[in-house]
Amino acid sequence: MKRSSGTVTIAEVAKRAEVSPATVSRVMNDRFFGDDSVADRVRAAAAELAYSPSHLARSLALGQTSAIAFVVPDLANPAFQAMLSSLSKAAAKDGYRVLVADSAESPSDEPPLVSEIRRRCDAVVLCAPRMSDEQLVSLAGSLRPLVLINRESPEVDAPSLSIDYRAGIQDLAQHLWDLGHRHLVFVEGPAGSVSNHHRLEGLAEFERRMPGVRIDRMPGGATSDDGLAAAARVRDSGATAALAFNDLVAIGLLYGLIELGVRVPEDISVTGFDDIPFARYSSPTLTTLSVQHTELGEQAWQRMRSLLAGETPSMNVTFRPRLEVRRSTARPRN
Repeated sequence: MKRSSGTVTIAEVAKRAEVSPATVSRVMNDRFFGDDSVADRVRAAAAELAYSPSHLARSLALGQTSAIAFVVPDLANPAFQAMLSSLSKAAAKDGYRVLVADSAESPSDEPPLVSEIRRRCDAVVLCAPRMSDEQLVSLAGSLRPLVLINRESPEVDAPSLSIDYRAGIQDLAQHLWDLGHRHLVFVEGPAGSVSNHHRLEGLAEFERRMPGVRIDRMPGGATSDDGLAAAARVRDSGATAALAFNDLVAIGLLYGLIELGVRVPEDISVTGFDDIPFARYSSPTLTTLSVQHTELGEQAWQRMRSLLAGETPSMNVTFRPRLEVRRSTARPRN
């Protein structure tokens, strides 16, 4: 008589098959190299008892979990969701699962979080980490195999996939310049964001290169609420165009400006960054930079698969975002 799965122990299977529990473990984990008749007897006993091996026990026996971690600063961001989706689908084809951890934009919480989840899986994909360079370098050795997305660090021995934020933000500024805007405002991202730092560097370089342009900096964040909170300050800044840290901030800013009676783009043009799906359905539709989030996830798994197999991963890649001009930008009225 079969018993319900989950109640049968490896000892019971061993007793039925008249072998040791260790032999059952080796057979169930495809690591038995003895007589085929013994393996057949073990499998028959397991089938008769409806035995299902414990995933935890199997992981301990094999020294691997067939799982990797994906650590992000904010899973509510559709850009990170797109990376996770493509990473998970690619990993699943090779029999791996993806565990997810969200640091909630907290640089101080990120190091202990990533250290904890690494103990529960075989490797880590660290996406847009907010921790300092010093912390990242210090932790990297204990996290390997490690793949970095959205962060470069020459001192960390790990493959990386990054986005050229400096060039991308300059493409947006150039678009606004070509429309005739000379006074811009940048609604910044989180203070600990390396990608925000790269955006600031790109805008500073643009200011040096383009005489007559003025770009104000304004504290912001990474969410739509941060964009909404900045709306009145953007309206009162005197700027004719606003660059938002990302699309979520831009969408919140759009809503806030319209609620204040400011017309977009007639009074102020607004741009985002990422090209999340909402950007194509906002009102007005959002001018932004398109980032290849799906490809980032797929290529992250390609490199992780190589690391797990003890092979040399492909070269690091830097993606350049593509400008998507939509209805949230236009020539200034004057």
